[in-house]
Parts: sequence; C-alpha cells; structure tokens
Amino acid sequence: MLRTPRTTPRAGTPPQKVPRRLRTAFLASAASVCLIAASAPAPAPLGIGDRLFPHLGNPGYDVMAYDLAFTYPGSNSKPLPAVTTIVARPTDRLEQVNLDYSLGTVRSVEVNGEPAEFRSVGEDLVVTPAEPLPPGIRMRITVRHDSNPVSSKDQDSGWVRTEDGLAMANQADAGHRVFPSNDHPSDKALFTFRVTAPNGYTAVANGLPLDVNRRAAATTWTYRTEHPMATELAQISIGRSSVLHRSGPDGLPVRDVVPTKDRELLEPWLKKTPDQIAWMQEKVGDYPFETYGLLIAEARTGFELETQTLSLFERELFTRPEYPKWYVEAIMVHELAHQWFGDSVSPRTWSDLWLNEGHATWYEALYAEEKADRPMEARMRAAYRASDTWRATGGPPAAPKGAAPGEKLSIFRPNVYDGSALVLYALREEIGRRSFEQLQRTWVSTHHDGVADTADFMHLASGIADRDLSGFFEAWLYGEKTPPMPGHPDWRSEKPVEKPAKPAEKPAEKPAKPVEKPAKPTRQPQKTR
Repeated sequence: MLRTPRTTPRAGTPPQKVPRRLRTAFLASAASVCLIAASAPAPAPLGIGDRLFPHLGNPGYDVMAYDLAFTYPGSNSKPLPAVTTIVARPTDRLEQVNLDYSLGTVRSVEVNGEPAEFRSVGEDLVVTPAEPLPPGIRMRITVRHDSNPVSSKDQDSGWVRTEDGLAMANQADAGHRVFPSNDHPSDKALFTFRVTAPNGYTAVANGLPLDVNRRAAATTWTYRTEHPMATELAQISIGRSSVLHRSGPDGLPVRDVVPTKDRELLEPWLKKTPDQIAWMQEKVGDYPFETYGLLIAEARTGFELETQTLSLFERELFTRPEYPKWYVEAIMVHELAHQWFGDSVSPRTWSDLWLNEGHATWYEALYAEEKADRPMEARMRAAYRASDTWRATGGPPAAPKGAAPGEKLSIFRPNVYDGSALVLYALREEIGRRSFEQLQRTWVSTHHDGVADTADFMHLASGIADRDLSGFFEAWLYGEKTPPMPGHPDWRSEKPVEKPAKPAEKPAEKPAKPVEKPAKPTRQPQKTR
C-alpha cells in the first residue's frame, strides 16, 4: 500500500544503542561503524497522512503477523515485561523502520536476528538495522520492552485497569501504548498472544486457544487469530475470571469471560448471544470470524468496545436496574454488528469511521424495532431534528472534525453514531429496502477480512441501485446542512444553537437517544474522559 510519510520532526529522547555484530574484519573498527550510522537519515516520527490521526501508521512496509508475549506480575499497576515480534514485508528500501510506540521502556531491538539501533522520537520507535532492508523480502523485528498500564492520563486508553487485573481498549489511538506496531486499521495482520500470569488468574485473548502451559507458580496461555485484525481491535483479559462456553449458529464456538463471582448473575444476558448472532446472520450473512463472546470487565471506561471476537463491556451495563432490558440487548447487538462492520471490513482511514458506527447503530436500532417495538422511524426522525447541530459540532459524517486537544476519543461524536445511521436510513428510502439489504450483504462479503473506504461504499451502492448516487452521497456525507429526507418532506432539522467561541473544543455531547433510552452511550466516551 502506498504510504505518505509525515516528515515534521518532534522532540525525542536521547538515542539508545545496541552494539552491532561484526560480520567482517573491516567492520570491526569503531570508525567504520560510526560512518555507517552517520549514513542513515536522522530519526524522525512518520505517519501515513491520516486526516484525523496523521502520526499513526508508518510508510514503507506491510505487517503480516504480530507475536505478543506479556508477563503479568500479579498487579495491575506494574509494568509487564513483554516481547513483541513483528513479521512484515518492506514495500520500499528501508534504512530505518518506524514503529508506533509511546509508553514503556524499550530494552533491545533485533532485526532479522541482528541487534539494531533504536531511538524514541515523539510517539515513534525508530529502528536502524545493521543493513538496509530490501523491498519484497520479509523482515522480522523483535522488541523487548515493558508494557506499562499506568499513565499520567489513565484510560486514554490502551491497558484498562480492572478490579482484578487488566483488559485492553486500543481504539482509536492507543494500541501503540501497549505494544510496538503499525498502529493504523489499514494495515491488518494475524496475531498470536502469549500471556503468562500467576496461578489463580486467567488470561484470554482474541481468537482461539492454542495451548495452556501450567507450571508451579504461573500459567502461560497462547491464543491465535485465524483472520487478520487491526491493532485497535486487539484484546487481552487478565483477571480472576471464568470462561463460559456455549455453541452459536452452525456450531460456532461462543465463549464469554466474566468475573468468577458474577457468572450466575450475568448468565441470563450471556445466553442471549447465540440468538443475536443468528439474527445478524439473517440480515447480513455468515458471522465472519472463528469465535465470539463478551468480555465483561469490572471497570469504568464510559464505553463498550468491539474488540475482534471478544467485545469489551462494562459490568454495570448488565447490573444497573434503570437500564431497560431492550436497551441492554440493543447495545449487545451494536458491538456484535461491529464484527462485520469495522472488524471484518475495517476503515481505510479514520474519516471512514461512519461506516463502522453508522452500521452498528443501524442494527442496534433495527433490533430494538423488531424485538422491543421501538420504531426505527421515530429514532431517525429525532436524529434528523438534531442532525444540523451534530454537523455543526462534529462535522459531516464522512468528514468529522478532529479530536479536541487532549481528548483523542472525542472523534466519537453523535454525527458518527445516529447521524451516520440517519444517512443509511435516507439511503434505504432513496433506493428501496430490497436494494439496501442487498448492499449490506454485498458490502461485507466483498470486503471480508479487508479494508474499505467511503468511495468504495458509494461505488457499490451506485452499482446495486443501477444509477449514479454520487450527488446523494455528496450531500448526505459531506454537506454542512442535512439534506431533505427522501419520502419525508415534512421532517425538519432544528437550527444549531449559536455558542460563543471557546479556546478549545470540548468533547461532544452523547448521541441522541429514543424516548426513555437511558443516558448510556454506545461506544461514546463520557465527557469526563
């Protein structure tokens, strides 16, 4: 994939050097080594030019696989000794390799088995191999480091500290707080996880279990994904947990991870998952991965998260009595729908986030309509009334405004939730229910295990509708004002409330909800983040 480097340097830490192995007598002299080092370009943080997160991702290579090994010390406030191994294919000749990594001490780096120089610059770890890496030949980078669950602004996120251990929440800009990576959803890869923890703890990760190695004082769990995954969707749970197993449609393995003390309390909710998977399959086709389940953590995050094959949920979603049953089930379906929309089909850029959240919100609302008599039209009409305000605050659905300073998660505003589901509602009204449903199925089958963007969606929709829909999408996805709703000429959008200018943009309000829906967001971070 063509990548555009971002070349603006940022201040970094002093260089750390590892002696190079001597290949010939000529290279034995210190002067020669200095000359070789001097020939490499000065380390600088790079990016692939994502409009919302320009520092994420790195040019010149595609990652094929990650092997992540963590040792949990028995405390969720101590660094985890870790080894990250990356297998990648250079697309250019590389004198240096930039990895995204911003939190944790790096102890050593090897490239293809040889010690390499490395330096932290901004949020990049810049690696200088002993020799330039040619394009097309696989490279193997091994980084020995600490993975730190403690930060000055905890829950920003990365590691999430729970009551009895740790979990992960890497969306959108936090995977590189946990492990060195090419931390952008456009570069998906296979993952292997090896987690060692003291006996009494249980570790679970994305994918299926490969091995459990029990020793006198600790146990190592190994998991591997069967499908490529974006770094933002990686998940590891370490805690005093129980893993509950059941069968889904067509024998799909379903496994849930819950605090052991709560397994009976949570079972009435967990047993709903197989039927929810069957419902989604009727709408869009076969479940795209090797397993699914819920990770219920005793933690306060302010959101639920669609980590691939193992969605993260707050315990209190299932235990607070003010949340109606239909609402909790709809939120479960929201994260399940992401397995198709966002996980299997991942966004090419973060501006394509509306394709993730709009579709997940759509199926959340459709499930509530079909299972709990909560009319989709009523919810969409309410969204239409608020749409101009959402666009003024957060930008059009496919051109969202950047994150507020110091609030990376503030890109998750109402315009990418109900505001984007509203675009899908308008599209269904425009092309008809049958074509719309065909589009949904074709979208996830065409781009299964891949990445896609807004232009891909527009092109596919126009082909299925057998007419050019570029004007429709231009207005609905990029317009400052909400266009008239097809089939509903009486719908009106309220005029945005004028507010005095502020020195810094604040995190957005939570998405509009249908009548009686409690004020808990779907993947929408709380204002206190």
